[in-house]
Amino acid sequence: MNFSGKVVIVTGGASGIGRATSLEFLNRDANVAVLDRNDDAGQKLAREAASDCLRFFYADLSSGTHVEQLIPKIVKAFGGIDVLVSNAGIQTYGSATTTTEAEWDDTLAANLKSGFLVSKHSIPYMIQRGGGSIVITASVQSLGAQRNSLAYIVSKHALIGLTRSMALDYAKDNIRVNAVCPGAIDTPMLRWAASLDDNPERVIAACHKIHPVGRMGKPEEIAQVIAFLASDLASFVTGSVITADGGLMLPIGGMSFQESGTGAKKA
Repeated sequence: MNFSGKVVIVTGGASGIGRATSLEFLNRDANVAVLDRNDDAGQKLAREAASDCLRFFYADLSSGTHVEQLIPKIVKAFGGIDVLVSNAGIQTYGSATTTTEAEWDDTLAANLKSGFLVSKHSIPYMIQRGGGSIVITASVQSLGAQRNSLAYIVSKHALIGLTRSMALDYAKDNIRVNAVCPGAIDTPMLRWAASLDDNPERVIAACHKIHPVGRMGKPEEIAQVIAFLASDLASFVTGSVITADGGLMLPIGGMSFQESGTGAKKA
């Protein structure tokens, strides 16, 4: 899992899972292009990394024109593209009747369209290098649903279709495409979501409790899964959807249902 000489793009790479992933690849000797629309966070990460092997690029990934112009700049800076980690995304809330058209458009642009655009303009450079790997950060909400999250859930479900379609289309070009579905991960985005509740600490406690392992995940744990999928150790893995969720999707009825004593007890 050494990425010496490899060029890795990480979208949404300045915070949360993206930040951990950027540092994971840097520590594995990759050249890392961090793409993010949060300029302050991106500049801060670049200063902290203090390495010519990690560079920050401001990116509006919802703009096809911007992405088309940006990808060649990364290629010029590093010489090519070997790995794309399509991680950028936002969390929004609302049902079919309460979600505004603007919220719908913004969510699908940030979570889905960005993945399409950066893949569209990166894949030709991967083909020039003889192949590559794309890892998409999806969600357990790509596989299930929770209330009041319509646009987010739709966007995350669609990422599975994007993963499988590109895996099939570009297998002949030696490009593998896989998705990772994290459970609740202790990131700034999750903390922000918890802050919307009247009792944020109650939300955080619930996020720990819903996982059979008894805790939320860490961004670094997802970054390690992403690095594995991008590495040659996963050379026969493509079109796969990998859950990294501390068992979140396992219990029928959720953890509270499991703890209620259902089923006959053994004597």
